[in-house]
Amino acid sequence: MTKQRQIITNRVAFLEKKIPIYASFLGLIGLLAIWEIICSLNLVSPLFLPAPSAIVTTGWEMLVSGEIYENLVPSLYRIVMGYIIGSIFGVLIGLLLGFSKWADAIGTPVVYSIYPIPKIALLPLFILWLGIGELSKVTIIALGVFFPVVINTFSGVKNVDPILIKAAVTFGSSPFNVVRKVILPGSLPMIFAGLKLAAGTSLLLLVSAEMIAAQNGIGSMVLHYGNLMITTKLMVGVIVLSLLGLTFNRLLQWLEYKLIPWK
Repeated sequence: MTKQRQIITNRVAFLEKKIPIYASFLGLIGLLAIWEIICSLNLVSPLFLPAPSAIVTTGWEMLVSGEIYENLVPSLYRIVMGYIIGSIFGVLIGLLLGFSKWADAIGTPVVYSIYPIPKIALLPLFILWLGIGELSKVTIIALGVFFPVVINTFSGVKNVDPILIKAAVTFGSSPFNVVRKVILPGSLPMIFAGLKLAAGTSLLLLVSAEMIAAQNGIGSMVLHYGNLMITTKLMVGVIVLSLLGLTFNRLLQWLEYKLIPWK
């Protein structure tokens, strides 16, 4: 019996053992090593797949020359503005749809009927309405962010325990306080799920919009060097986009940890 308990204890200890931080980088390091070996053996033409070392060298040159900075700044402006605007309206409308039966009955069919439309298909229309400047690009990103956020916020409100809402109303809380102190905190996990989903959508729309209707930006840079078949600089742009998406994801995780410490 003692031996069996010891076996169970060892298994539990193994399952609870913390994985070292460096383990998260092993897969990435292994992939880069294999990639470098394949390129160094000339198994693939550098035109189609440049070596990681060549990409790093080219990226450093573009960073020193300021080319990355010149394209990154307008991209950051577009995605940050679009993301913030879309998120704010998405949360507000989602709370309204979830809290008000009239708003739910009127607004939910509209949201679900427009949501399946590929947002990038509306870019030519926004350019016609708003011009080819920054406003049309920010608007298309905001629209793409709005729908995942509003749908997740709406779902989060609907999943709040109704007993908590009834208790707050019974104790005399106003509708505003019910939303602020009960519904909003209870909906935060789903809201952040929508925000994370919207982050990927915003990056996709940013690149698409810049490839179609922009003279600068990371998406425009990637398209430009793709047309010129300068693969190393194209890959630098792809890596910058990847780092941008990773940064957004980590920032949202940090914000979620601060706002939802009980999760």
